[in-house]
Amino acid sequence: MANEREKKANDIDPSWEILFRGTVDVIQKNELIEKLKKSKAEGRPLRIKAGFDPTAPDLHLGHTVLFQKMRQFQDLGHEVIFLIGDFTGMIGDPSGRSETRKPLTREQVLQNAETYKAQVFKVLDPKKTTVRFNSEWFGSMTAEGLIRLASQYTVARILERDDFQKRYQQSQPISIHEFLYPLIQGYDSIALKADVELGGTDQKFNLLVGRELQKIEGQPQQVVMTMPLLEGTDGVRKMSKSYGNYIALEDPPAEMFGKIMSIRDELMYRYYELLTDVPLDEVRSLHPMEAKLKLAAIIVDRFHGIDAARKAREHFDATVGRKDQEGAIQECKVPSGRHRLVDLIYTQGWTSSKSEARRLILQGAVELNGEKVADPSYEIIVQNECQYDLKVGKKIRCLLK
Repeated sequence: MANEREKKANDIDPSWEILFRGTVDVIQKNELIEKLKKSKAEGRPLRIKAGFDPTAPDLHLGHTVLFQKMRQFQDLGHEVIFLIGDFTGMIGDPSGRSETRKPLTREQVLQNAETYKAQVFKVLDPKKTTVRFNSEWFGSMTAEGLIRLASQYTVARILERDDFQKRYQQSQPISIHEFLYPLIQGYDSIALKADVELGGTDQKFNLLVGRELQKIEGQPQQVVMTMPLLEGTDGVRKMSKSYGNYIALEDPPAEMFGKIMSIRDELMYRYYELLTDVPLDEVRSLHPMEAKLKLAAIIVDRFHGIDAARKAREHFDATVGRKDQEGAIQECKVPSGRHRLVDLIYTQGWTSSKSEARRLILQGAVELNGEKVADPSYEIIVQNECQYDLKVGKKIRCLLK
């Protein structure tokens, strides 16, 4: 019997696999598969909801992790609802906060909302996107309606939320309106009859409240899908303007290209997973430098167009990409041990392939300590206190240590 259930769960359309790429939580995965199957059988698209409070005017790549997942649902024919929290934005989402947010005015919220609408369609298909504002239902909700909504949850349940719990234990003030926030966000799912709600990992509690309120209301429960918070260019903290580690969607093309080229290789693969649909096996088959150049081109193309991406690459090659090669001798630290010269040239990123490195050696374009090396299988032994002056082509010169 268990084998039958497992077989049934695995019997899914291969095109749906992209939906699970990069996700942290899918609650519940089997429910989503059943919803997808029913949608396909009935020809009825699922309603995919993601809410954004316009608390700041500009968006960065961290925001587009959710946009990317929304686009994947769109590409499979489902209805995406881009919900602008013009009502909740005036409250301020307490998620991950150690103190109460300063409420925004309605004018500030609406002004920010306009910039969101202009930027989001660089990822989403505008023809397949429904933009809604939660003031549509909350603007007319009476005090009686709000009290009835508040009666659906207890203070004890709200205090289960991690950030509230920490603030309460540390005697940090929590305003009553912050307690209402998860309920108000959850009610959005009832108003929209959402089948799936997307959010960052910091939104998990709020998303689950929506799922619970739908059950109380007698609606089919939404599936909750959480995505990781994208690390910024420092590779440590989440991308945020306040940390100065962000890549803004409206950064000039050359600046955006350069910021992406500055991230570490490990982070590059994470960006590929969360911001693109490129198969990860394909990415890992590329030289890291080649893969990063491709990533930078994809991102700049998405937000500025293919011509801007091409010019940004040319600018990078003409400035940053050649800086180290045309100046003083670089210092390259390599692990102690025996290294094949052809492998060393490739792993340092000086060539896009080992065959190119081999060709340079055979052409006499590689010198070690002033003497040409013509044997591609030549090995260098790196030990303590030893160093080599390696020259590759006309512009690369490195002091190996």
